[in-house]
Amino acid sequence: MKKILKYLDLAEKAVCGGGFVLLVLLVFMSAILRFLRISMSWNIDLAMLLLAWTSFLGADIAWRSGQLIGIDILTRHLPPIIQKILSLIIYIIIFFLTCVICVYGARLVWVERLRTYQSIPIPYSVVTLSLVVATFSMALSTIGKIKKVIFSFKEEKSVEVSE
Repeated sequence: MKKILKYLDLAEKAVCGGGFVLLVLLVFMSAILRFLRISMSWNIDLAMLLLAWTSFLGADIAWRSGQLIGIDILTRHLPPIIQKILSLIIYIIIFFLTCVICVYGARLVWVERLRTYQSIPIPYSVVTLSLVVATFSMALSTIGKIKKVIFSFKEEKSVEVSE
């Protein structure tokens, strides 16, 4: 299972990185072509699609690797056991929220399956699917974080909420 998750993580990073590079190239090319008075409206639509995918996948990558900003000014002076309990509660809330977003996002994917962009024949559901994929992956990552906090109750040190 860990091997599968490792390959999915690598694939997610590759898609996110490649999408970001393509996004930058499309926006740069669009600016140059606009300067030359050449209009390519599909450029902007494709860039918005790539922006959605790279931002949601990037948020998931940051969540999994513990690179999101954490504010521990209120909890850093609490006893380690209280920190762990608060971390567990926060992770459980995050898990349920990601599950809700994933379910309602999947419903939205189904609703928007017929609506397409004006300039390219890609349905809006492809953009909405980025939210579903990212929140599903975040839910899996959160399960790992919950498991880590539960196993850390045996230790005396505190567990960082951002890990």
